[in-house]
Amino acid sequence: MQLQAALGKLRRTLGHFKGTLLAIDPHRTQSYSRRQMRQRVEKTGQRPVKMAQTFWVLDADTCQPVCFTTATTSRNVADVTPELVDLAAEILQPSSGTSLTLVDAEHFSVELLQDIQKRTGFDMLVPVPNQPGHRRRWKAIPEDQFTRRWAGFATAKADYKVDHRHTGSFVEFVERSGECSDDWHYKGFVCTADRDEVQALTVAYPHRWHIEEFFNANQSLGWQRAGTMNLNIRYAQMTMALIAQAVIHQLRQRLGQPFSAWDADHLSGELFSRLDGDVRVTDDTIIVTYYNAPNADLLQQHYVGLPDQLAARGVSPQVPWLYNYRLDFRFR
Repeated sequence: MQLQAALGKLRRTLGHFKGTLLAIDPHRTQSYSRRQMRQRVEKTGQRPVKMAQTFWVLDADTCQPVCFTTATTSRNVADVTPELVDLAAEILQPSSGTSLTLVDAEHFSVELLQDIQKRTGFDMLVPVPNQPGHRRRWKAIPEDQFTRRWAGFATAKADYKVDHRHTGSFVEFVERSGECSDDWHYKGFVCTADRDEVQALTVAYPHRWHIEEFFNANQSLGWQRAGTMNLNIRYAQMTMALIAQAVIHQLRQRLGQPFSAWDADHLSGELFSRLDGDVRVTDDTIIVTYYNAPNADLLQQHYVGLPDQLAARGVSPQVPWLYNYRLDFRFR
């Protein structure tokens, strides 16, 4: 986790995170561990299987992962999210109310909302479960409390009162879809702070789905299956994959189209496994030569004469984990 924090701070300085809109989501994968554990059903109609749980924070503006945590199957999102938010806060260091965190209905918990409300820098927006009691409450809202935004869409804002066992209050955003009264459908969201509900519901919240796109494009780096439930091994393996994803993201930016849009499997099969070259040592420099590299003209700008480029930026060109050799590239 300290390695994740260090990596995240470095990525923040490189502009990989904006830190104003975050998405939190659990990512559960089938586990092949032999130990006894709780089994879960991810989709209706499937049989229960052993699941390894991971929980992720994604910068929803840049679609880059901030950090993750993993846990045994006994822990739920309400248990894990506070420590995940603490790790994200260490990386992003947000000021008061600057980051809106988007979650799904699985996170609807008064205890969790109270916990987030006490934390500096983070607001949380969570959907209210679509249950009969909530639907009756939304239908009972007077018509004059809704503001018509455009055809077929209206919103209302009200205080969300918790029961006598809990302290504090939140803000509920209710959206009403449909033009005629007999076609109205309602959805509710609870936020830990008073925000513009139209901006939150129609602009910010749809960005939460970027985290699913991230999993689809990058989970083959090492997040699609789990062979063990040993937390030390899982953290190490997944954090190494997080470093690989950060490096690949920068390479995508430098290669340009169409490579920047390829997922991890496509990059592996069509780019990395087809690179050909040689490595040689000249004096104190390791020279890597690539043959037939894609977009070589773009790559030369970034990698040819790398020691001189680093020295010009005030960075030592000696690589500690390469016995202080310098690293340079050639493209043929």
